[in-house]
Order: sequence, then structure tokens, then C-alpha cells
Amino acid sequence: MDNHITYSYFPGCTLKNKAQDLDIYARKSAEALGFSLEEIPEWQCCGGTYPLAKDEIATKLASVRALANAKDSGHDLVTLCSACYNVIKQVNDDMQNDENVILKVNNYLKEDGIEYHGETKVVHYLEVLRDVVGWDNVKKAVKNPLKGKKIGAYYGCLLLRPGKVLKFDDAENPQILEDFIKAIGATPVIYAQRNECCGAYTVFEDASIPAKRTKAILSNAEDQGADFLVTSCPLCRYNLDKNKGESKLSVIYFSELLAEALGIKEAVNA
Repeated sequence: MDNHITYSYFPGCTLKNKAQDLDIYARKSAEALGFSLEEIPEWQCCGGTYPLAKDEIATKLASVRALANAKDSGHDLVTLCSACYNVIKQVNDDMQNDENVILKVNNYLKEDGIEYHGETKVVHYLEVLRDVVGWDNVKKAVKNPLKGKKIGAYYGCLLLRPGKVLKFDDAENPQILEDFIKAIGATPVIYAQRNECCGAYTVFEDASIPAKRTKAILSNAEDQGADFLVTSCPLCRYNLDKNKGESKLSVIYFSELLAEALGIKEAVNA
């Protein structure tokens, strides 16, 4: 990139505990690629799931506070976790288009001196790589191309749906992770289950659902020759790892592969 860009950054709860790798490798890779992630102060959990009830307001407030902070900083808001991206971007859409939500949220937050109407742009880290850095510049920055690696992109559902709101990629035939895999020198493996749900939060109600879904995903990827899978979703990684069974496929965060390709993974772990 010609000009250094700073983004407001919402890490989310999981990236502070179980998914620290996703966070740390992404921060260091951003520095290597010429942009900065400025963590929002005193952020709160986004809730993990977007509330479907039209009159549910309280659970959207944490997202709006983060969005308003980014607006005040003059930055776009970047997320890494698929769930955080999904929730915050849908809430931002509400704050642009749903007059009932706009009115009630701003009534809640006016005592904190906050007024927000959807001004912030919400982007996923992968979108920064694609749309701002550019795949050609990612390729140029690669010092350790992952040649010979056959990698299956696992999107799950939270990055892609609802497609009309998220506008991340084509929900039925996404390409961004495959383009990322190519940019770091590896070979993407296309398989039918790459944008199907892993079972998500059903694991808390009926563990047989993600177990069945995981088996289908891993078997399909293995049949197509994948060496391992790459994802940006901590919940997907949890379900896939927990229900791996006899599968030999590991599931790796895309940011770890990026750091490895950029030649900074060992420095991060030092």
C-alpha cells in the first residue's frame, strides 16, 4: 500500500482467550503489510449472535458503542472473528435502515453522549487484504510461499449470510479465501461443503448436529485432496476440531498461514 492506514479494531471475546492465535498473527501481519489495527478501548462482547427479534435493542448496544467509537476516531472498523463481523455488520445495517432501532438505540445511549446513524464502514480483515492491500501486494510481501500445500477454505455461514447485508462475497460461490490461498503460494481445494454450516451454536443443545455436520465437511474436503482447512471462525474451528473423529485434517486460522507466508511466524512465537 502507498499510504499507511489505521483501522479501529474490534477483537471480540474469543480472540482474547481460545483464539489468541487468530488475533496475534493478524496484528503482526498487518504491520508487515503496512496497516495498523488500533484496538477500541473498553469494548464489550457483541453478543456472538445477531438477535432476530425486531424489538430486541439492548443486545445491540455494545456493537453500536464500538461503531460509534470508530466513527469518532475517523476509522473504518475491522473485525477478524466471523461471528463478530456478522453481528456488528448487521447491527450497523439496522442503524442505517431501521428507524425503530435507530430511535431506541440513540435514546438509550444519549446519556453517554453517543449518537450514531450507521456512519462507520465495517470490514473483515480479509476484505482489507483483498480491497485495500490487494492480492498482488500480498504476493509481493510473501517470503515463504506455501508451495505444494493443498488447502481447503472453510467459510461456514457467518461470513457470508445474510448476503444482502454482509456483501462479503458471493454466498453461494465465494472466492476470497481461495484468492488468499493463491496469494500465499498454496493451492486452493474446492469442495461442496466449504460454505455450509458446521452446526454452530447447536453444540450447546444437541451435540449430534455439529458432529454430523463436521463429518460431512471434513470427509468432503479430504475426498477432494485437502491437506488441511483454513478458517476465520473460532466456533467453526472448535466444532471441526471437537468432532474430528478419524479425520486427519487440521483446521488453521488464516492469519497464522499469512504470518507463516510473510516470514514472521517464528518472530511472533519468539
